[in-house]
Amino acid sequence: MPDCNPGVFLIDKPEGPTSFMMVRRVRRALRIKKVGHAGTLDPFASGLLVVCAGRPATRLISAIMEGEKEYMATLHLGVETETLDPEGAVTARSPMGRLSPERIEECLQRYRGEIEQVPPKYSALKHQGKPLYYYARKGIEVTKESRQVTISTLVRTDAGHGLEGDEGDLPLRIVCSKGTYIRTLAADIGASLGCGAYLTRLRRTRSGIFSVDAGLPGGDLTLPDASDRLLAAGLSLEDVSKLLQ
Repeated sequence: MPDCNPGVFLIDKPEGPTSFMMVRRVRRALRIKKVGHAGTLDPFASGLLVVCAGRPATRLISAIMEGEKEYMATLHLGVETETLDPEGAVTARSPMGRLSPERIEECLQRYRGEIEQVPPKYSALKHQGKPLYYYARKGIEVTKESRQVTISTLVRTDAGHGLEGDEGDLPLRIVCSKGTYIRTLAADIGASLGCGAYLTRLRRTRSGIFSVDAGLPGGDLTLPDASDRLLAAGLSLEDVSKLLQ
């Protein structure tokens, strides 16, 4: 793909940087002003970030975001946090006790298929033109209506045994519709199990037709030859348009 041509770039975001930082690095490497991404990943999360560079490419963002998302997630049971993830202060601790495999499976079954979700107060969802986290940080209570999302796959990725103790981890593979908040799902599962939970790890492995397996390591964007690496791995608008049909 010639230099400065628009295109779509699959980035494997590491834990730590914000999605905006990754976009800024792509913008700097390609020297293209108009750059955006098709779905935010929180700083603590890793995995596939689809970045569109150039105005024609950014017009595809809505179509790219329509696809299902796949995640590898770890819930930490027995502890709740303000933000429902590791970035917030601990707000409650409830001993996990003993959770049998059957009880865990019964709980997961409740969250498969179409479910109602209330967006978390610490999210980028807009309310009167400002993200919800703006109000949450100021202590202003804003309640958004629940909305329907679809969880097509929700399965354990560990040995499937029971859990016992004050706290414990529950690793899951999740395939869901766009607009699903995995942090909210984690908190809801924790509430259903009676011990609370927060999302401690998250990795996006797929977004629609795109897989993280084809992603350029995010660390490559800080290298001197970042531009060459991006251009070698980029997808043309023509190819992406065909894939989206």
